[in-house]
Amino acid sequence: MKPQSTFRRVLGLLVPYKARIGIALGAMMITAATEPAVAAMMKQLLDQGFAKVPSFPLWLVPVFVVGIFVIRGLSTFTTAFLMAWVSGRLVAQLRQRIFARLLDVPLNFYDKHSTGQVLTTMMVEVQQILEMLRSVMVVLIRDSLTVVGLLGYLFWLNWKLTLVTLVLVPVIAVVVRVTSKRLKRLVRESQQLNGEMMQAIEEATRARQVIKIFGGHSYENRRFEKRSERLRGFALRQASTSATIEPITQSISSLSVAVIIVMALVQAGNGEMTVGGFASFITAMLMTLTPLKHLAAANGPLQRGMSAAERVFALVDAGTERTGGMPLQGRAQGRLELRGVGFIYPGMNQPVLSDVNLDIAPGETVALVGMSGGGKTTLVSLVPDFYPLSSGHILLDGMPIEQIELNSLRAQMAMVSQNVVLFDDTIAANIAYGDAQPDRSRIEAAAKAAHLADVIAALPSGYDTEIGDNGMRLSGGQRQRLAIARAIYKDAPILILDEATSALDTESERAVQQALDGLMQGRTTLVIAHRLSTIEHADRIVVLEHGRIVEVGSHAQLLEAGGVYAHLYHLQFAKER
Repeated sequence: MKPQSTFRRVLGLLVPYKARIGIALGAMMITAATEPAVAAMMKQLLDQGFAKVPSFPLWLVPVFVVGIFVIRGLSTFTTAFLMAWVSGRLVAQLRQRIFARLLDVPLNFYDKHSTGQVLTTMMVEVQQILEMLRSVMVVLIRDSLTVVGLLGYLFWLNWKLTLVTLVLVPVIAVVVRVTSKRLKRLVRESQQLNGEMMQAIEEATRARQVIKIFGGHSYENRRFEKRSERLRGFALRQASTSATIEPITQSISSLSVAVIIVMALVQAGNGEMTVGGFASFITAMLMTLTPLKHLAAANGPLQRGMSAAERVFALVDAGTERTGGMPLQGRAQGRLELRGVGFIYPGMNQPVLSDVNLDIAPGETVALVGMSGGGKTTLVSLVPDFYPLSSGHILLDGMPIEQIELNSLRAQMAMVSQNVVLFDDTIAANIAYGDAQPDRSRIEAAAKAAHLADVIAALPSGYDTEIGDNGMRLSGGQRQRLAIARAIYKDAPILILDEATSALDTESERAVQQALDGLMQGRTTLVIAHRLSTIEHADRIVVLEHGRIVEVGSHAQLLEAGGVYAHLYHLQFAKER
C-alpha cells in the first residue's frame, strides 16, 4: 500500500467524527492566533508603554495577558480532550474490526502469520496509530497554523527580515525528507522484530512446562536477549536519526538570528525600525522556531504511525473464508460423499490426500485409521470446509459443500479433537458454547452423559465454576470430557471425533466411550483413533496410507484380509500385551 493511500485511509477513518474534529480544529486555530498576539503585545508595551507615557489604561495589561493565556489554555484543553476522545473511539473500532476479521480468516491464515505478530499489530501498532492521531496530527495542524500566523505577522511587521527567516523552511524540509526514508526503514524492521519478541513471549508462556522439564531456561533467555538487543539497536538508531534534526535546525536558526540582528541594527540606524518593533520581531521569530522544531520532530512518530497503519490495514483487509452459498433448511440427514478428493497444503509439493472416494450413509459410523501422517486429520478437516479442496468434491445430502452457506454447513456438525480448546469461562458456558439462549437442563444432561456430573457437583460453584485459561483448573481427562459434553449439547447430525478419548484413563475412557456410543446412535460419525480397540464396533473402518484409501471393511473383515489394518492391530495388541 502506498503511503499516500495509507494516509488517506487513516483520514477516512475520521469522517464519522468530523463534528468533533471540526471543533478541535477551531480550538487549534484559536491557540495558533494567541502566538502572534503575544508578539504584538510586546511591540505595544515597548513603543507605547516604556518609551513614553502609556497611551492606554494600565489595567488593560494584566487583563490582556491573563486573557490570552486563559483563552490559550481552554483551546489547548479542548483540542487535547476531543482528539483523545476521537482517537480512543477509533482505536476501539480498529481493534474490533481486526478481531472480527480474525474470526473470519481461513485456518491457513496462521500458516503465514504468527500469533505474536497478530497480537503486536492488534495491541501495539494500533496504539501507535492512536499516538499519531492524538499527538502528531495535533502538532502538524496546530503548529502549522501557528507558523502561518507568525509568518503573516512578521511579513506585516518587516517583510525584508522575514525573507531571511524563511531560509529555515527549505532547510528543515530537506532534513526531514532525508531522515524520513531512514526512519521508515528502521520502523518497519523494528515492528517486525516486535512481532518476533511477542511470539517468543507467547511461546515461552504456553510451553512453560516443556521449558522447565527439558531445561530450556538458558536457551529461551538467549533467544529473547538476542531479539531484545536487536530491538534496542533499532530504537537507538531511530532516536539518533530523529535527534539529528534539532541540532541542524538550531544551527541554521542561530545563523538566521545573527543576520537578522545585523540587518535590524542597520534599519534602526536609518529610522526604519523601533526598539519595540525589533523586540516584537525577535519574539515572533523565536516563537516560530518552537513550532518548526515540533513539526520536524513529528517525523519520527509520524513514520511509526504510518508504518503501523500499513500493517493494521493489511490485517483488516486479510482474506476471509468464502461467503454466500445456500442455507440448509432444517436438520441434515447426514449423507456424506467424497468424490476424488485431493488436498495439498499451500507451499507444499506432495499432496496430503489423493483421489479419496468414500460414501457414508446417514447414521453410519466410519473409523479412519493408519499411520501418522496418513491424512486422517486433514480429511475430517475438509468436511466442515476448513480448507478448500485442491481437487474433487465433498457432498452433504447430495449437495457440494462449497455450495452450502458456511454457518449453515457447520451448524450440522460437532467436533471433539485431540487438542482440546476450552474458554476462560464457566463450565456451563463452555458446554453451551455458541448457543445464544443456553438451556440449563440440556447442559446438565450433556454433562451427565459425558460422566462429568459428579465432578461438577464437587466444585464450589458447580456449573458456574470458572475453569481458567483453556480449562487449566481441570485435569486432562476432565477437560476432554467437557469437550465431549459440548458436542453432546450441540446435538448435531454429523459428529467428528479426532482422538476424543486420548486424554482419559482406562476407567474414564470406558465410561465416556459408552456415552459416545449412545451419542453416535442415529448420527453420521467420523472417528479417528490410534487405539484400535476403541473402533472395533464401527460400521466400517477406512485405512489411509500416504493419503490414499488402501482398505475398507469391518473390523472382522479387515482382520481376515490380513492387510495393513491387521498388521496395525496385531502390532498394537502385541505392544499392549
